[in-house]
Amino acid sequence: MSAEPTPRREVVTGQPRRVRPLPRYRTQAEIDEQTALGGAYVRSLMRGQLRAGLTVFAVLALVAGTLPLLFAALDSSALVWGVLGFAAYPPLTLAAWWYVRRAERNERDFARLVEGRPAP
Repeated sequence: MSAEPTPRREVVTGQPRRVRPLPRYRTQAEIDEQTALGGAYVRSLMRGQLRAGLTVFAVLALVAGTLPLLFAALDSSALVWGVLGFAAYPPLTLAAWWYVRRAERNERDFARLVEGRPAP
């Protein structure tokens, strides 16, 4: 029917080669087994989260601490209520946005470390 010959199958025989598995980074096992190294990893994550929280707290305390000086300089109670009612919310929103973004980045870096993936 067809003029083309069918391809011939080759069978390769020989000693099976043992491939040595690559050493895996066992970060997740270290954390699960609660070893000293796993504890160091978790402390590092918690330290990063605490640093982000204390940074936001310090900035907000600085802003809130200077408000009485601003109110003393302003003689209008309507302006004081305007600052308290409207001008205080954008910095609070910005600080909350920064904190959430920083906390998620800390967690993403920690997960990448646990999974053994390289940093981008």
